Amino acid sequence: MSAPVKSQPDPILLTLFANRFMSVAEAMGRALQQTSISTNIKERLDYSCALFAPDGDLVANAPFIPIHLGSMSFAVKYQMNLLGNDLKNGDVIMTNSPRAGGSHLPDITIITPVFSPTDPTKIIFFTASRGHHADIGGILPGSMPPTSVNIFEEGAEIVSFKIVKEGVFDRDGMLEYLVERSGKYPGCSGCRNVRDVESDLKAQIAANHKGIGLIHALISEYKLETVQEYMYHIRNNAEQSVRNLLRDVAERRGTSLSARDYLDDGSPIQVQVEINPDKGSATIDFQ
Repeated sequence: MSAPVKSQPDPILLTLFANRFMSVAEAMGRALQQTSISTNIKERLDYSCALFAPDGDLVANAPFIPIHLGSMSFAVKYQMNLLGNDLKNGDVIMTNSPRAGGSHLPDITIITPVFSPTDPTKIIFFTASRGHHADIGGILPGSMPPTSVNIFEEGAEIVSFKIVKEGVFDRDGMLEYLVERSGKYPGCSGCRNVRDVESDLKAQIAANHKGIGLIHALISEYKLETVQEYMYHIRNNAEQSVRNLLRDVAERRGTSLSARDYLDDGSPIQVQVEINPDKGSATIDFQ
């Protein structure tokens, strides 16, 4: 949803800030890849990094994994609603639960609030990274069993955990979630390579910290008011671009579109799209 802004954007500054915000996400991704140790993240590049507004909406991302980026905003908003004023400077949140904006359990999200350099109680951005971890417990190594009948058999489910609290890394709490809790269910094991997972989680924390440093550098260069003003300009510009695209599709292809495909067993998947050209909006129905 678009946010109110005080003035019309300068086109040059709009482009500059769009690229600066994207460069923050790109730098986070490079830091994560370089400091991780697992094949999944360092070589398969199964990770994503992004920058979020203080209301949890996506501001910028680099070309990472779409399924990560599409749901990470919901993960950020879930933690905001859950923790509220309990978020402090130096806190880092760990989560992977599908009911908290996650995808499948091996994809662990690390979320770090970015506080104002002049007001340590005011959140001005969020940085977040999501990476696929080789094993988080469950009934089979790899934590993606095809025979699981409940979520506990897939591994550790973490709704919300402060892996770092006011700058202090909580290793005991991490081990409790990844090893003890996930291994207490019948037939399940705790995380089988917890040292590798711990190392990659620390790499995600470091990547988020890299993003915070770059945001603070941007604020020192342009001041917080200007940075946040153009953050909203970018979001508004993105919204209008999508609305104009939908209007163009409606003009060329009509307002009612549908498509059908099939799974391996022949089961059909169908989607129906109804476009409102006046509003530049669309209703997508997965039938």
